[in-house]
Amino acid sequence: MFQSLVDVILPVFLVIGAGYVATRRGFFQAEQIDGLMRFTQSFAIPCLLFRAIATLDLSASFDPGLLISFYTGAGLCFGLGILGARVLFQRDWEDCVAIGFCCLFSNTVLLGLPITERAYGADNLTGNFAIIAFHSPFCYGLGITVMEIVRNKGAGGVATVKAVLNAMFRNVLILAIALGFVVNISGIWIPQAVDEALSLVIRAALPAALFALGGVLVQYKPEGDLRTIFYVCAISLLAHPAIVWLMGTTLQVQTDLFRSAVLNAAMAPGFNAYIFANMYGRAKRVAASSVLIATGACIVTVWFWLLILG
Repeated sequence: MFQSLVDVILPVFLVIGAGYVATRRGFFQAEQIDGLMRFTQSFAIPCLLFRAIATLDLSASFDPGLLISFYTGAGLCFGLGILGARVLFQRDWEDCVAIGFCCLFSNTVLLGLPITERAYGADNLTGNFAIIAFHSPFCYGLGITVMEIVRNKGAGGVATVKAVLNAMFRNVLILAIALGFVVNISGIWIPQAVDEALSLVIRAALPAALFALGGVLVQYKPEGDLRTIFYVCAISLLAHPAIVWLMGTTLQVQTDLFRSAVLNAAMAPGFNAYIFANMYGRAKRVAASSVLIATGACIVTVWFWLLILG
């Protein structure tokens, strides 16, 4: 069991570590890493998500128990993040929402996909893609709505709706998922040459994204706000998967979907947590440091959850 867990977890974090060391040692400059991250986030991963959703068996994928378990857990952790930031750390409300978003947004793509694939095989990613299909719309929709309500003192109205829609329709991941649904539901045929081209790009998506993630993490140093950062890590890495475990068990989610739900919930905050904080200029240091520290801590906590899942 020890060796199998090492074989699952270490390759993913070795690729992240390679990106970190290569950038730290000056073999890659920040702008080169930014370019690689832009390629993966704006092109390769959208291609991966488009093809996955376009070819997904929708009737088998979107199990209500899976989605209820994962997104109830995510919503509760968003609330716990806001509450803890306000009550325990006396942050102002806008900071609280940004910190709550860190607890909400798991790294389902860059960490969830490769770890689940290595643990259970490429044929057991159905639950991952079902979660990812709603992840950005749900998280951005919830985070932006609450932030705009807070900023407008509860009088969100039309301005809040416009802010939510603008943020979502500028997100290329959401657009790729939406296009995948259009192709899937309409039955549009993807020509073989196009499908082969997509496959070539997709094979580069996750390793390149993991390497770029390591390079990006060099830019951020864990400093100050350590109590808040550790609180975010505890909510993200322990509370979220625990809630999903309890709900998934209660709702009797089938095994492969249950594993995907728990593992995705156990991932560190995604880089989008920093993007959200930066978008509003709130709690940026907490967000960046939480991504860094929680990603490193995943080596231990994901191992724990894999042992629990068996």
